[in-house]
Order: sequence, then structure tokens, then C-alpha cells
Amino acid sequence: MKKLSVLVLALIAQVSFADQATPEATASALLDPVKAAELAKDPKAAVGAMTNLMDPATAIALAQKSMDPATYTKMAQAGMSPDILKAYAQFADPAVSMKWLAAGMDPNFYMAAMAPFMNPNMYMKWVAAPLDPRVLNLAVAGLNPNLYMQWAAAPMAPANMNLMMAPLNPNLYTQWAGAAANPATYGTWGAFMNPATYGNIANPFAGFIPAPVAPAAK
Repeated sequence: MKKLSVLVLALIAQVSFADQATPEATASALLDPVKAAELAKDPKAAVGAMTNLMDPATAIALAQKSMDPATYTKMAQAGMSPDILKAYAQFADPAVSMKWLAAGMDPNFYMAAMAPFMNPNMYMKWVAAPLDPRVLNLAVAGLNPNLYMQWAAAPMAPANMNLMMAPLNPNLYTQWAGAAANPATYGTWGAFMNPATYGNIANPFAGFIPAPVAPAAK
């Protein structure tokens, strides 16, 4: 009976979240401040990410990317982009809270979240992980001189040079100001910043104000 319950939960997780990202894509998203916020705003995407975090392939991908200096360049670029304001400002949107409230009352959400913990295949993957060729490559990566050459050359890489010069670019601040003033940045709350919202409201004093009459033609 217990094995049957585990199989049912695993089946529900696969059917409900069949379009979840791969472990490698989840690792990339977690290392990108903008994409990480997108995962947190959608319960379905969050469960997919949690499921992948139970897979050692995600931890291996994170370790591989952490040894690449380009990973930190991309994180810094995302942190300076106005897209990060758009990503995190929408956490104040009631629609995001309603999604999580609805997920909190959905039994399928809890079943899908618990399914990887009750799946024996996940634990077998962790047992076999030390013998995974990717793990063995990580273990000997410190012996590869190319790794140290990449880090030594990183400060002079064009992407890092552009990143260091970015604060001197006035367009960066213009883009941030434009994102901050854009009602779409704040989701549903942005309607309060949109002048068109108030332009559509009927004037309650219109009945007391006489309509202008055009002068009669002579």
C-alpha cells in the first residue's frame, strides 16, 4: 500500500508539473537574480525547482557553474539591469499572493512538493553521485591550470570591462528611472500610477456644472 501511494504521488507530480525545467536550467535560473524571482512568483515553477533541487544533477550543475568566472559576471549584469526591479517589484502584486494562496489550498500542490522526498529513485541517485563522471571531473578540476588562467584573465575580459564602465553610462540610470515610472513594473498595483485609470472615472460633479453653450451665429 505504501509503495502504491508513492507511485501515485510521483505520477501526480509528473502529470501536474510535466513542463518543469531540467536540472541544468534550474541551476542557471537560481544563479540569475531575475530568473530566480520568476521561480518564486509561480507556485508551479517553484515546485519544479524544488523537485530538481532534490536531484544531484542540479547540485552538480551549480558546482560546475560556480567555477566559471562568467557566471559571476552574468549575476552582476543582472543585478545592474532594471529588469531586476521589474522582477522583485511584482512581489507586491496581489495576484502573486493569490497564486500562492490558491496553491496553499490545493492538495495536488502538497502532493507534488512531497513526491520527490518519497521517491526512492532520488535517493539512489545521491548514492550513485560520487561515481558520476561529472563529480569526478569536479574533483580534479583544481588540477587543471586552465581554470586558474580563466580566473586570472577574467578582470580583462570584455564583458567585465563593460560591467565596470556601466555606472558611467547615463543610459543605465535613464533605464532605471523609466522602469520605476512604468506602471507595468508593479503589476496590478501599477494601475494606481497610471493616469488613464483616473481618466476613466466619471466626474461626480458633472451634473452641477453647466455645459458650455456655443454662441449663436449672427
